[in-house]
Amino acid sequence: MAGHALCQEVSTQGVEWSLRVAGLRKSFGRQPVLTGVDVSLPAGGIVGFFGENGAGKTTLLRLLCGELSPDEGEIRYRGTMGHCPQTPVLNPCLTVDQHLRFFQAAYRLPSLEHAEHLVAQLGFGDYRTRTVGTLSGGTQQKLNLTLALMHDPELLLLDEPYQGFDWETYLRFWDLADTLRERGRTVLVVSHFAPDVSRFDFRYELVDGRLRSCGPESALVAPVDRGGRR
Repeated sequence: MAGHALCQEVSTQGVEWSLRVAGLRKSFGRQPVLTGVDVSLPAGGIVGFFGENGAGKTTLLRLLCGELSPDEGEIRYRGTMGHCPQTPVLNPCLTVDQHLRFFQAAYRLPSLEHAEHLVAQLGFGDYRTRTVGTLSGGTQQKLNLTLALMHDPELLLLDEPYQGFDWETYLRFWDLADTLRERGRTVLVVSHFAPDVSRFDFRYELVDGRLRSCGPESALVAPVDRGGRR
């Protein structure tokens, strides 16, 4: 692998961006997936990444969070990061509470106050003593999202985070995303869901291994208000 770096910016003085990516390339064998991704995301905004199946969106997020190493390019981010993968990474033998305690220790959090707020907001407090293996896919995804957010990171990388949610929880997610934006957090969401388009401040489409800016608005669908009405 040639010339790549994932760097956390220690000083935030005068910095108005949350994530910067330059010249990012990734291939698997002889198959190029990303052929030169360049993007700079501002601090405090909801950003959407779109693209066809197989375009490389999940690969890009795995690179951004450090799970994969790029062949070339540089990734810089400000502050702390949270990553919610598309498929929940959970232990089926542990309870919801045990997951929260484990991540509390990993993040070195003094309490579970913020995690408990997220559990209440996403509506799965009644399942805290249940083992993950007995939960529905939607409830597992709620826990997956909570674990990514409970340390209150400045940058959130969310790969289809509401997969398996019912409509009410889907709307709760967007209320949560709005609150995070108001607090200066950057929320990056990979999405396939057309009604999401009008919810983003910035939109990018991954085409031929590169990100293309689509602007803040889209004519693809009618605007959706925060109550979910067309």
